[in-house]
Parts: sequence; C-alpha cells; structure tokens
Amino acid sequence: MKFIGNTIWIVFGGLLLAIEYFFMSLLLMITIIGIPFGLQTFKLVPLALWPFGKEVRSTQEFEGCLSIAMNLLWIIFGGWLIALEHALLGLFFFITIIGIPFGKQHFKLASIALVPFGREVVSSTK
Repeated sequence: MKFIGNTIWIVFGGLLLAIEYFFMSLLLMITIIGIPFGLQTFKLVPLALWPFGKEVRSTQEFEGCLSIAMNLLWIIFGGWLIALEHALLGLFFFITIIGIPFGKQHFKLASIALVPFGREVVSSTK
C-alpha cells in the first residue's frame, strides 16, 4: 500500500516538490550563513519524494538554545510560509475521502517545515 501511495504522490506533484526543495537547498547553501538552513531543507527532499512509510522524530543532538534560535530564524524568514502551504494543501486533500492519506502526508511535511532543527526523517516501523 505504501508503494501505491508513493507512486500516486510522485505522479501528482511529489516529484516537483522534491525538485523544488533540492534546488532551494542548493540556493541556501551558496552563502556560509545559509548552509545550516540548506542542510535542513535537504531533509525535506526524501520526505517530499517518498512520504508514505516515513515519520518525523525529534533528535537528541540538536536540543538546546542553538536549535531554538535557528528554528526561530527559520520561522521568521519563511518557514511559516512553507508550513502554511502544506497545511492548506492538507486541508484541501481532507475534503475528499480518497485524499485523506495525502492530506496526512502534507501535515507531516508541514510539521517538519515549520521547525526542522532538532528533527529527523526515519523509516516507519509500521
């Protein structure tokens, strides 16, 4: 079922979304200041490409003041726009019964797009 969901996801926009995140990550990494933000955006690429069967978890390595400060900078300079876009798309998909699984994936993307520092994408055990 994950394979079918991911295939439909890719055909109807997941591939374009992953390409967008990939190139935006490269653009963020042009400057030294943007490298940490580009690395966080790279986390979104595999999740945007193949979201079914993956989950987002908090990590222990990025806890503390630096993670909070970086997340605040991320939110202020555009992270909230990315999260809002995914949340609105998730609500749009929830209108139909068939779209609910895809809406859940957009909410997953919204959660990591809002605060990416201190989070990781791992394969689901389900």
